[in-house]
Amino acid sequence: MTTRSGFVAVVGRPNVGKSTLVNALVGGKVAITSARPQTTRSAVRGILDVPGAQVVFVDTPGYHKPRTLLGRHLNDVVRAVWSDVDLALFVVDAAAGVGRGDGRVAEDLQAAGAPVICVVNKVDAAGKAGTAAALAAVAGIVDAEEYVPVSALTGRGVGLLRDLVVERMPEGPMYYPPGTRTDQPPPVFVAELVREKLLARMRDEVPHSVAVVTDDYIERDDGVLEIHAIVYVERDSQKAIVIGRGGATIKEVGIEAREEIETLFGRRVHLFLRVKVEKDWQRRAHALQRLGLAT
Repeated sequence: MTTRSGFVAVVGRPNVGKSTLVNALVGGKVAITSARPQTTRSAVRGILDVPGAQVVFVDTPGYHKPRTLLGRHLNDVVRAVWSDVDLALFVVDAAAGVGRGDGRVAEDLQAAGAPVICVVNKVDAAGKAGTAAALAAVAGIVDAEEYVPVSALTGRGVGLLRDLVVERMPEGPMYYPPGTRTDQPPPVFVAELVREKLLARMRDEVPHSVAVVTDDYIERDDGVLEIHAIVYVERDSQKAIVIGRGGATIKEVGIEAREEIETLFGRRVHLFLRVKVEKDWQRRAHALQRLGLAT
């Protein structure tokens, strides 16, 4: 039996819904989502198995004009991914409209040479007129094989997009064992889930200053998963916000994260969170390396 397989980069400017789309295509949560730009900080792989084919979707950080060392690193991650894939999904936001940021992504993406399918996302929010305008605009900035309107949030158009991707995969091996959903190590995924819950509560510059690292991940003999994670921020004032009055905010984050981890992992979880200051970590190469955000 011939097997199709390949790697697909999911790219676009910040906040166009790339992670939500990857989760919808794979059929389960492999990437955290947030209304905050720059939620994704690494290349996250989500694996789709269908009869006779395996597709590895690579969710990438939003491609943007960087202002920090972290921002430059995130753009490097995107360029590295799209330079070595079988197909790229270029995602734009129909509700927000197609602008200069999308044009910058399109120009650099096409220079990399991968075949492109353009995904016009958030059609549920854009309506017919907004969707038509976005389709017309994006056709003027990228030469794609297909232009597919979807709503990653509601699932509209996702099945069609999935089929179009699968039929474009070349013959190849199964890169992961059947049933594998992601290649993210559990401790990394857990840290990202904690960060997702924090992002939902933070405002202004604080979301960009939050990083989470799993310090200990212990599978105990009694079946309980014991997790110790550290939440890093850049200033003492941010630490106070993350902790909240009387520890209320970090407690609520811990409860929400623990409940979701238990649901996803199917076991009891004890989650312990600490908050520490790592001054200006977004701008320091050594700090980025220690936090696992650069090599």
